[in-house]
Amino acid sequence: MRRNAVVTSAIYDDGHRTSSHARLGETFRALRSRPGGMAWIGLERPDPAELATLAAEFDLHTLAIEDAIQAHQRPKLERYGETLFVVLHAARYDDAAEEVEFSELHVFVGPDFVVTVRHGASPDLPAVRRRMEADPEMLARGPEAVLYAILDAVVDGYLPVVNGLENDIDEIESQVFTTGAEASRRIYELSREVADFLRAVRPLRQVCHALTQGFNKYKVDDELQTRLRDVVDHLTEVAERVETQRGALRDILTVNATLVAQRQNEEAKVQNEEVKKISSWAAILFAPTVVGGIYGMNFDVMPELHWAFGYPFALGLMLAVSGVLWGVFRLKRWI
Repeated sequence: MRRNAVVTSAIYDDGHRTSSHARLGETFRALRSRPGGMAWIGLERPDPAELATLAAEFDLHTLAIEDAIQAHQRPKLERYGETLFVVLHAARYDDAAEEVEFSELHVFVGPDFVVTVRHGASPDLPAVRRRMEADPEMLARGPEAVLYAILDAVVDGYLPVVNGLENDIDEIESQVFTTGAEASRRIYELSREVADFLRAVRPLRQVCHALTQGFNKYKVDDELQTRLRDVVDHLTEVAERVETQRGALRDILTVNATLVAQRQNEEAKVQNEEVKKISSWAAILFAPTVVGGIYGMNFDVMPELHWAFGYPFALGLMLAVSGVLWGVFRLKRWI
């Protein structure tokens, strides 16, 4: 049995819900029967047939429908006639995995309808609907009020993400001076999460800027203008904090690389000292081996073979050469 993609579908009149429907066809008929009403339809991963039905009813552009089907779009705002098509990236921070989880949300806004197409769990659109229904005066301002409420929910969802990233960055700052090279992987992974988060935040600022530019042209309500400016202020704060985090991670990575290199140099220095000691003793022990090897060749005709003092002389030579080498290496602080 095919899953129904309709999460919530309702008709509103003057800020109050007048009816709810489980099927798109029922919603369309109810909207036609209430001139001046507004349809707010919430879908989750709809199939092409359901989106085609919406496109036919609300005259949605083919390109926008294709984007909603395929998903994986960057945040953007496009206007097709009287319809706005907005792509948003909501975010949630998984502190245990230290990952930012993104959900894509597509919003169609027309003169008498709002359609949300969700690809993921965020943001909490039912909570947005409840908040708007609790404020009929704001909801009565129409589809644009719903859009701004959704934008506000998305941006508010960014704040816990920023806080989570900041906590992990603070932990890394301490970890750099204790674990050294082990922190490099964590720094890299967090840097990647921050970069991905920036790719969601930066384009959204452009979306809000485009909405702001259309205030006068489309005669946006003064209260909605105020609400959008508040969203822009929060988004600017988020963007600035994320940029700061990106710079902090860059600095932490530089410090970590310096510390790792310093530790490696110290380890290499210790190893060099050990090599010097081993080499010095090897050279000291090599000298008696050479003397003993020469006198151990057992040729018939060799100097000192029949000399009464040959053996003591050989031992003395071994000790003398070894003593000289020991003194030289000691003077050089190799042993």
